[in-house]
Amino acid sequence: MPAEFPRLAARTWLTATALALAAGGAPAASPPQYRIVHEVRLPGDEGWDLLTFELGAHRLFIAHGTQVQVVDTDRLSLAGSIPDTPGVHGIALAPDLGRGYISAGRANSIVVFDLQTLARLKEIKTTGDNPDAILYEPSTRRVLSFNGRGRNVTVVDAKTDEVVGTIALEAKPEFAVADGKGHVYVNLEDKSSIAAIDAQQLTVTSVWPITGCEEPSGLALDAAGRRLFAGCDNKVMAVVDATSGKVLGTTPIGDGVDGAKYDPGARLAFA
Repeated sequence: MPAEFPRLAARTWLTATALALAAGGAPAASPPQYRIVHEVRLPGDEGWDLLTFELGAHRLFIAHGTQVQVVDTDRLSLAGSIPDTPGVHGIALAPDLGRGYISAGRANSIVVFDLQTLARLKEIKTTGDNPDAILYEPSTRRVLSFNGRGRNVTVVDAKTDEVVGTIALEAKPEFAVADGKGHVYVNLEDKSSIAAIDAQQLTVTSVWPITGCEEPSGLALDAAGRRLFAGCDNKVMAVVDATSGKVLGTTPIGDGVDGAKYDPGARLAFA
C-alpha cells in the first residue's frame, strides 16, 4: 500500500509490514514512517478481501462480503457501493474503457460496472469455479479472472465483454499482477510456484518453483526492477526475478499473510 494511502478500519484494521527491499538490492535511503492517521467505519459485518485504488479519481474499492464499497480517499468517507457481488474477492479497473470488473466467487461470475456511476452493466459467467484474483491487462485490453477451484483463468475482451479464452493452470491460482506490457504473473498456492502468462497468446510461458516459500498468497511486482514479491505462509516474503524466475532471496514477515504491494516511490515491498 503506497505511503500516501490512508489506513482504513471496519471491525478489523488493515495493516502492513514494510520491508526495505529496493529493486537494485540496496536499502531505501530514508524509509518513511508509517502510522495510522484516520479510521473509516464501513457498514456491514461480512468478511473482507482485496483493495483496489483508483489513481485518477482518488477512490478506494473494497471487497466486502456481498458488495464492493467505494471510499473517497480525499474526504475519507463512503462514496458509494456496488451490491450483489456474492463472495467478492477482487476489483479490476479499466479506466481507458470507463469500466470496472468484480470477481464474485460464490456466483462464479464477473460483474461489470460503470466506473463513473458505479452502476452494474452486466454479468459474465466464468469458465471455472470460484473466481478470485482479477486484473485488467492494458496492452491487450483483456480482463483475466483467476478461478481458484476451477484451476484456470477466464480471459475476457474488455472492448466487447465477451469471453475469448481459458488458460489451464493445473493448480490453484491465488493472486496475480501484470507489468502492462502483456506479461502476467500468478501465484500457484498449492504448488508453491509462480506461473508466467502471455496475455496476448493466452499461454503459460513458465512455471517457477519458489524455493523456501510455502503456499504463496499475496504477490507484488516492481515492474521497473523486474522483481516479484511473494508473501508465503511460512512467514517469509520471497523475492523472485521476473525474467528468469530465479529466487533471489527471502526475508521474514508476520504470520497469516494474504496481500502484498510494492511502492515504487519509496522502493518498499509490503506484506
